[in-house]
Amino acid sequence: MAKTGVVEGDPLTVKEMELKRELQRLVKAILSQEEINVDAIDKTQQILLALKELKLKRRSSSFDLPFPEEFRCPLSKQLMRDPVMIASGQTYDRPFIQKWLKAGNRMCPQTQQVLSHTILTPNHLIRDMISQWCKNNGIQMPDSVQFLNDEGLTEADRDLFLSLLEKMSSTLSDQKVAARELRLLTKKMPSFRSLFGESADAIPQLVRPLSQSNSNVNPNLQEDIITTLLNLSIHDNNKKLVAETPKVIPLLVDALRSGTIETRSNAAAALFTLSALDSNKELIGKSGALKPLVELLDEGNPVAMKDVASALFSLCIIQDNKARAVRDGAVRAILKKIMSNVHVDELLAILAMLSNNQKAVEEMGDLGAVTCLLNIIRETSCARSKENCIAVLYTICYSDRTKWKTLRDEEKTYGTISQLAQNGTARAKRKANGILDRLNRAINLTHTA
Repeated sequence: MAKTGVVEGDPLTVKEMELKRELQRLVKAILSQEEINVDAIDKTQQILLALKELKLKRRSSSFDLPFPEEFRCPLSKQLMRDPVMIASGQTYDRPFIQKWLKAGNRMCPQTQQVLSHTILTPNHLIRDMISQWCKNNGIQMPDSVQFLNDEGLTEADRDLFLSLLEKMSSTLSDQKVAARELRLLTKKMPSFRSLFGESADAIPQLVRPLSQSNSNVNPNLQEDIITTLLNLSIHDNNKKLVAETPKVIPLLVDALRSGTIETRSNAAAALFTLSALDSNKELIGKSGALKPLVELLDEGNPVAMKDVASALFSLCIIQDNKARAVRDGAVRAILKKIMSNVHVDELLAILAMLSNNQKAVEEMGDLGAVTCLLNIIRETSCARSKENCIAVLYTICYSDRTKWKTLRDEEKTYGTISQLAQNGTARAKRKANGILDRLNRAINLTHTA
């Protein structure tokens, strides 16, 4: 006679029925009372936990039969429910190898081989063999939807994920539906973002409609794919994978130039989140992303400004990208917006960062930055903005003597620099005093001469 996982009348079933009856009684009592009954809620939680334990006991009891050794997870020593292969070629049950990797281990538990990547590949052959073995022995495999891994994902989630990716290679209508669903899922479910890190083909499948298109891209499809990339890049473990997947950064750069303003803004935001890694900063800089970022900044669309400023600031932390940004017109675009009183605080931070580039300093002097920055110091109440202004002025002062007269006149009329030397942040005081010392030495030299 075939074995079954549940026998009506067995102790587990009787206990489960008792718990469910008690749970129904408590829920009715909670709903019928106007005031919240904390004790009833606590007892309800206890019953739910007890039911969960019974479920786990029932599942484990279904697998008491001896099973082939190749079906056993080397980590859990139990029958595998979701067998996956790692880079060493060994197969493990997904939740247990995930826990191993999350603990910081980068070696195969069995072979001790250093793993070249941590992508988990479903072992469909072993899974099918386990399924057939269960069928032959009259054991009903528990619904896969009931098995959550450490990320809170179910097999139903994984099946949906694979189905949506397959649709990205289908008709335009299927692609649009799948892209919108992936966008929503990766926004609402942080755990869903991790799925893209488990397969080397997932991200290429996602961007395939954009990378294969030789004509005009459907704007809605482009927006959903770019936004999904943004959602994925938020996941720390995905940053390197997303940036290093061929065509991804070029597609983000293309999106900066075309598509809806929402698409362009989200492309800038994706570049910002990816640039959290220094290695990605270099990749993005070499891709030519700084020029379209500067152009989008220059356009001044309020939807995109914040994301563009964030991306430029992050990317320009490394020297090579500073030079690229200056070459691509960042100084002129930034000063134009500052003089128009647009996102002044954020853009001053970028300007201060660029001020150790000699070409940038020369441009600032030519474009009237000195007068603009002195006005901001006098008028703003933001201590950080004052600090960034004086930092830029300090650099200009030390590289361009023709601006000294403007600084002396400002100091004589308003005492702007002296006030900052007394009341500014620690850095602002140092820079202000440095300018004053420079100006005083110049005056003393003139008198001596």
